[in-house]
Amino acid sequence: MAPVNDRDPFSAPADSYWKEFWIGEIPHLVILALTIGGVAYISLMRRPLEYYWDVVAVVIALVSISGGWPRATTRQQRWHLIWTQALHWAAFLIAMRLVFLPSVQAIADVDSTNLVVLLLLALGTFVAGVHAPSWRMALNGVVMGLSVPAVAWLDRSALVLALVALVLGAVVLALAWYHIHERDAD
Repeated sequence: MAPVNDRDPFSAPADSYWKEFWIGEIPHLVILALTIGGVAYISLMRRPLEYYWDVVAVVIALVSISGGWPRATTRQQRWHLIWTQALHWAAFLIAMRLVFLPSVQAIADVDSTNLVVLLLLALGTFVAGVHAPSWRMALNGVVMGLSVPAVAWLDRSALVLALVALVLGAVVLALAWYHIHERDAD
């Protein structure tokens, strides 16, 4: 009988494989949660999140480095990974900060500012995933990029969505009331 190999999902016990899988996915899920939280805040509060996106960018930079670390086997490759990611994210942080300059804010509203910053963060995440290389990071960038038109659509459709939610709520309440009264009649 062959020894159990933890790297091979077919020879490892199923629970340890899934545990290792989810532990590896946690950083990427945190990035998605931070992005969704920021998008939700933007949609509800209509205020710019200047420093929040800076923190998210630093978190993504750290996850990018950790995602590329196993592939960087030599000291030189690791330093290259660290410096390229540091310079990459410094450039995107500077670009994001430029959006919040008073001269830019004079011509941009809160909604467009937030969408531009989210788009820059999505692009930075995707490119970091390409350079790390980490397909999970690149996928996070794609999901973040797709959230930009979704946020724009939600902003324009907020009244329609609220009306749909009210109608659905009324239908659910009517069905519940009908079901309760039907049960009492029997």
